[in-house]
Amino acid sequence: MTHYKLTYFDIDGGRAEPVRIAFHAAGIEFEDDRISFAEFGKMRKSTRFNSLPVLEIDGAAVTQSNAMCHYVGKMAGLYPEDDLQALYCDEVMAAMEDLLHYIVRTFGLEGGELKRAREKLVDGWLSVILRGLDELLTRGGGNYFADSRMTMADLKVFVQTKSLLAGTLDHVPPDIVQRLAPGLVGHTERVESDPRVVAYYASRQ
Repeated sequence: MTHYKLTYFDIDGGRAEPVRIAFHAAGIEFEDDRISFAEFGKMRKSTRFNSLPVLEIDGAAVTQSNAMCHYVGKMAGLYPEDDLQALYCDEVMAAMEDLLHYIVRTFGLEGGELKRAREKLVDGWLSVILRGLDELLTRGGGNYFADSRMTMADLKVFVQTKSLLAGTLDHVPPDIVQRLAPGLVGHTERVESDPRVVAYYASRQ
């Protein structure tokens, strides 16, 4: 039996969360290696791109969260087989990686520097990407981004949108999703109530 080990921060969220959900949805056992930020600081230079997540498949390390989403998503039936729908799914996931890149750049800042960086983010890329995602959800039919069903694109957007709606980022208005991408509010509720997602979070209790 193949041994999977997924290493990421000890949080329910971030780049590894869609992969964790997909593993659980597929019924595939995996080692959920959750580490602290301090632990990552010590091991950072030993990772291929100085970053997480890292997925080990029988000891062989693979990086890049979207690549993991493709791989595990296919095993879980959460990635489109149709080429065009797969393209739509990939477009959304790539946009989310762009957004995460800009958000992560504000981590570690404090005080006025953090406030200015987050306000710039809100006025710039966060607004651009949220509006774009709302358009892509409409293109997909309004309920899901691709294939008329939940895919890895939906899981990836759900994880970040849920965080924004909860107001977890200082100096980012908690109503920004409602104002700029109202379709994502219902989308978050839809994904969160999917039995596979419900089962995953129940397993975390």
